[in-house]
Amino acid sequence: MTSEKIATYLKNKVALFETFEEQELLDLVGGSRTVSYEPNEFILEFGEKASFLGILLEGEAELSVTLDNAERRIIDRISASDTFGEDAMMTGERNVADCICNKAARALLIPQGLFSETIITKPRALTHLSRMLVRHLKALDPVNGNEPLNTTALLQSNDPYGFDLRTEEPVKLLIVNCGSSSLKFTLYDTMDNALFARGGVERIGLEGTRLSCTSSRGTVEKDITEGTHEASFQAMLSALSDPGIGVINNWEEITSVAHRGTLGGEKHRGAVIITQEILEEMDAYTSIFPLHNPPILAGIRLSQKLLPNAVHVTVFDSSFHNTIPAFAYLYGLPYELYEEKGIRRFGYHGSSHKYASLRAAQFLKKPYNKLETIVCHLGSGSSVCGIDHGRSVDTTMGFSPLEGLMMGTRCGDLDPGVMLHLMKTQGMGYDELNELLNKKSGLLGLSGVSSDMREIEAAADEGNHRAMLAIKTYAYRVRKYIGAYVAAMEGLDVLVFTGGIGQGSVLIRSLACQGLSRMGISLDEEKNRKANGFKDICDISAGDSLVSVLVIPADEERMIARDTVAALERQHIIGILKSQTPMPVTIEISAHHVHLSQEHVEALFGQGYELTKFKELSIPACYACEEKVNLIGPKGRVKNVRIVGPARKETQVEISMTEQYMLGIHPPIRESGDLKGTPGITLEGPSGQITIEQGVICAMRHIHMTPEDALKMGLKDRDIVRVKVPGDRELIFGDVLVRVHPDFKLYMHIDTDEANAANLKTGIIGYVEAIQLRQ
Repeated sequence: MTSEKIATYLKNKVALFETFEEQELLDLVGGSRTVSYEPNEFILEFGEKASFLGILLEGEAELSVTLDNAERRIIDRISASDTFGEDAMMTGERNVADCICNKAARALLIPQGLFSETIITKPRALTHLSRMLVRHLKALDPVNGNEPLNTTALLQSNDPYGFDLRTEEPVKLLIVNCGSSSLKFTLYDTMDNALFARGGVERIGLEGTRLSCTSSRGTVEKDITEGTHEASFQAMLSALSDPGIGVINNWEEITSVAHRGTLGGEKHRGAVIITQEILEEMDAYTSIFPLHNPPILAGIRLSQKLLPNAVHVTVFDSSFHNTIPAFAYLYGLPYELYEEKGIRRFGYHGSSHKYASLRAAQFLKKPYNKLETIVCHLGSGSSVCGIDHGRSVDTTMGFSPLEGLMMGTRCGDLDPGVMLHLMKTQGMGYDELNELLNKKSGLLGLSGVSSDMREIEAAADEGNHRAMLAIKTYAYRVRKYIGAYVAAMEGLDVLVFTGGIGQGSVLIRSLACQGLSRMGISLDEEKNRKANGFKDICDISAGDSLVSVLVIPADEERMIARDTVAALERQHIIGILKSQTPMPVTIEISAHHVHLSQEHVEALFGQGYELTKFKELSIPACYACEEKVNLIGPKGRVKNVRIVGPARKETQVEISMTEQYMLGIHPPIRESGDLKGTPGITLEGPSGQITIEQGVICAMRHIHMTPEDALKMGLKDRDIVRVKVPGDRELIFGDVLVRVHPDFKLYMHIDTDEANAANLKTGIIGYVEAIQLRQ
């Protein structure tokens, strides 16, 4: 069929396109592709990432899923002129069903970008797709087992978290880490994973400046006569385009450049498109990073000069930790120093911690946002991070990278009184203290041997007592923080070692885990000795260990690349948002409330008791009940907390931060229903009391929307967005979770504390301003 015939077919036969103009359809067909399929061939597979909307032009197919008992359940039958793939395209989830040809077929496949740009302008097309989605979801309801099908689909995918770096449009992405005397780089091609290049330039600004580059086509090494940063960047680009080992024909093929940053403040999550405002923000933090930020900024400006047509992005080391709560990031200093000067704990190594925790979830085939994980990034710079259900909740580095673990040459945790003492008794000033704490301390200062753990272990093997002490001190601090974060998260599923020492030192891993068996952490020493932490992910847990202990090779460059691909996609979404009339989002204030299981309904109100509906809520199938209960905590009680019906599988209590203090408990910020590792509480009703062991949360602020709403705004389920509330006192709410379901109504939900602080009332209007993170 010609393009004209396909366009005519779509107009006359496919209800989705009945409002399209002829030229729109020709453009749509021109940007799509037709594919032929044999009988029994898979068009879509369960767990596959959404990449197109399909229209069957000829033949027949079926949507089906395989049940736990291996039975195949047919969800829908597809004939010529029917669509397929709309479920995943509209929700942003993986395909939750297979699409298999019953007989030879041909289909038109509309790519995701074209789908988003075209369909959102057609209200009737959106309505049609929404009806199809609802029909399929209802058919899938009886299929669900213990785990939702979208979660099962994600876990069965070969690349659930996007590390294969596939994009719809070709992207050649250069990762740059520019230091004062070194330059490291990696190039990825999103159309060809086998094509790569990585290398570096050493001794910039010194005698003997030298470049080395290894690619999928070979290796090159060369001296750089003029050892400046600019000459080093030009040498890097020349190596990447070298006729012998290069992976690009010319510099213009590089479409994006991602720069590793240090501190991005409190606002940014993930990768950020570099603007003049971003450069000024980075420059403002130079006093904290006097050695790091000047060369990073110089590298960005050089890249912009040499590659003016590329999109330049930065990924801050600190941004992953922007979910750490205030009680964990504040110092015991006057609050004004935080408010006015920004003095607080930020945390670093974010890309490494995020990468290791995602890889751990992938390796264990468990949902990332259901795990409690501790990552130990141990190298010349070292830090430990506690990650509670996908959110960094604490990390050892603080305002600067000096805090926390002892490192190669950094001291780690130190009583500030030591510095005051040295200033007073030794007359030390800023420069001397900076040199002492950053360059002469840590493993080097304590061992007197080296900052390299391999050399210190060798010295200890020869009987060097200071080397032995340095090893013991280092491992003790790692072990101490592991225990602290188990306590902070009230449990642990996975412990990860990464970084040069974490991957390479059998001894440090063993010492760091000794004595932690009561926390469920047990090593298999033989597995630990055999682990090649630089090659593969290794499980070194003992058979009876309740916690999985993994060694995971660090790959911050791939994490930065993944975040950059997401940032480029976000930029496209922001363009969609700006091109449309903003959609108003009604804000609702959610007061404290309780969801009860039927067992607990009867325990609190009497045998056989049924909840009484008081009024409907905006959340589908939920209603406020006449019944109320009292909450009783270690410190006090909160009276007359309304129950929300109907009865659930598990009892859940949602309270505000103020009520946390009144009750004397400390629940985490979680999505509704995510209760593992949360604190318990006592509930009191007219017929008695019950005590639950877990179930108390502070709910994340969130927006409910239909797939139709989400598509209009270019959003997907589980996106994190910023919402602007205009007015005399304009407000912006960050970290707002998007949840998409056909039965939802467009409402944003915040708790009473947030509403009171902002002087907001239910019914006020907000607008989605930007996407912060695509999960």
